[in-house]
Amino acid sequence: MADKLALLIWAATPDHPDLVVTPLIHALAARALDAEVEIHFAGPAIRWLVDGVANQKYATPAREKSIGYFLHELQQEGVSLYACSMAQAQWVAAGESLLPGCRHAGATAFVVRALDPEWRTLTY
Repeated sequence: MADKLALLIWAATPDHPDLVVTPLIHALAARALDAEVEIHFAGPAIRWLVDGVANQKYATPAREKSIGYFLHELQQEGVSLYACSMAQAQWVAAGESLLPGCRHAGATAFVVRALDPEWRTLTY
């Protein structure tokens, strides 16, 4: 069984916070199973990594946990968060910063994961 999981989030944007919870829960579940996990954020979904954005968004009207809390929890569990460099140039304004601990990776980095038989990939 592969114990490495790379997720690509591109369609689950801050305009639709209900869509991003599933991949975040999947990442936490994979970490609970001791898998190495990384999440790549591309396109407008990179906005989740802009400092302050995710703290203001909730997946449900009951507002149990902010998306920012989920991202913090993922980082605490050792999940690597990657920002697409091209997406950052398009969707992150001058003066905005990414969450501490985020790394950069281009589209090729996720394709490499998809082609590597030791990794499994999911796209959201």
